[in-house]
Amino acid sequence: MFIRKLFIPIILFTVMISNITVAQEAVPFLLLAPDSRAGGMGESGGGLADNGAAIFWNPAGLAFLRGSEIQVTHANWLPQFHLDLFYDYVTYRTYLEDLDGAIFASITYMNFGEFVRTAEGSPDPIGTFRSFDAAATVGYSTTLGKDWAVGFNFRLIHSRLSEKATGQEQGSGVATTVSFDVAGMYRPEFLDNRFSVGVNVSNIGPDIYYIDQEQADPLPTNFRLGFAGRLWEDDFNSLTMTLDFAKLLVNINGDLNEELRKVVTSGGLEYWYGQPGDFMFAARTGYFYEDPDYGARKFVTFGASIRYDIYQFDFSYLSTSLAGSEENHPLDGTLRFTIAFKWGEQNEAVKGFPKGI
Repeated sequence: MFIRKLFIPIILFTVMISNITVAQEAVPFLLLAPDSRAGGMGESGGGLADNGAAIFWNPAGLAFLRGSEIQVTHANWLPQFHLDLFYDYVTYRTYLEDLDGAIFASITYMNFGEFVRTAEGSPDPIGTFRSFDAAATVGYSTTLGKDWAVGFNFRLIHSRLSEKATGQEQGSGVATTVSFDVAGMYRPEFLDNRFSVGVNVSNIGPDIYYIDQEQADPLPTNFRLGFAGRLWEDDFNSLTMTLDFAKLLVNINGDLNEELRKVVTSGGLEYWYGQPGDFMFAARTGYFYEDPDYGARKFVTFGASIRYDIYQFDFSYLSTSLAGSEENHPLDGTLRFTIAFKWGEQNEAVKGFPKGI
């Protein structure tokens, strides 16, 4: 049997990022905002989607980009509990003229830490094991004319809560499944490509199970509608606004008013100073809101970036206390750090949001 310590971080993690009842959907790490940039804008990015993290937010947006990029993000999770919880996110994207589109890949890793295994009916330890969730994603996106783009992801998901069963337990705490995402983006040329709207349906796939199919849980299939607009831009400055609405497509009960209350709203602002190729600086802020009866997450975010040549460093900070949430909320003080490397014919050659990413 597993000691109680195993379930504490996993249950807390599930509660903090899910907006429906615990255990109604599996592998909730797939819902984590994975990057520092969108993390600093209230965890909104479905309409902007103009860097490597668009693989998560809206893969269709990558069709409007050029050049190549590698991005690495690290964050400690639920810092208020001082647990060995962290996640890493690595992405790669590149545009291929021969394919008339972008190809990309990402790896997401959520670490739950090391745990002690005990024999059934005995407190004596018989070994240790590590618990984690991971996902590997590959995708492709292309434009449909000058204004429209579509994107697709395929994902392999592996969840390893325990490597083997003990006593009378059947099966093990290991499960593997697949999912895919479908996304679209509209960035009208008549608005000088300064406005975009994106839709992404992610984590579509079969249920995942650890014991048997009768005890399977659904994946966190998620619908996201995002908007982004460039409010101001000159030779050295730009100001961009984002707004996202997200809704889990799990256990829908048909009550429209109740389902609308389950919609998560997030938005943010991003200011850049500088010119591409020179030293650039960015500042961000945002707000995230979830209905009190369906998750109750509410927080303010801040972020910043420094960019020079092909290098960019981002970080973001999440505060629940500034948003009026309860004290010592598990998410309070969450920090994300991202390093990005961008090369080739970069996004400055394309109209629209490319400046400053």
